Amino acid sequence: MAGTRKTNATRLLEARGIEHRIRVYDSEQAFHSADEAAALLGVPGSSVLKTLVVLREPGARAKPLLVLVPSDRQLDLRRLGRALGEKRLRMASLQEAERLTGLKVGGISALAVRARAFEVLVDASAERRGRIHVSAGVRGVDLELAVGDLLAVTDGRLVEASGSEATSQASSNTML
Repeated sequence: MAGTRKTNATRLLEARGIEHRIRVYDSEQAFHSADEAAALLGVPGSSVLKTLVVLREPGARAKPLLVLVPSDRQLDLRRLGRALGEKRLRMASLQEAERLTGLKVGGISALAVRARAFEVLVDASAERRGRIHVSAGVRGVDLELAVGDLLAVTDGRLVEASGSEATSQASSNTML
């Protein structure tokens, strides 16, 4: 596609023959959340999934988590912990998230990280959407694809990870 940016995520989807649409928006505009990215894309916040890096209890040998939650909802660590049988979970700091993923905040994508380095979880509320938007691995480039295709290509699974719709800009609403 002329004028679009190729990323490792787009190459992965193309190699697997997964139908997707590349959406480019002006990442130079000041934005700090997936809600604001949704506005720039002109789509409902419920269709844009923010990618949050969540860490297990210190010393746990399991992989870190990439949890994808619609931008209009808040991650509920207690609910996620119950769904996974984990006692302690915490949000990664911005620095930890960048170090672990090798990607910059605002461009962290389950489609662009090292294969199998993370456990990928998608909030079950996203299943109600036919197609969703996720980061392509760089700020300003999103991918629109089916939820089922995202789960298949990332070996992800659906979990109950969010509470009610977001009413404030909490740390879990930061776009990663």
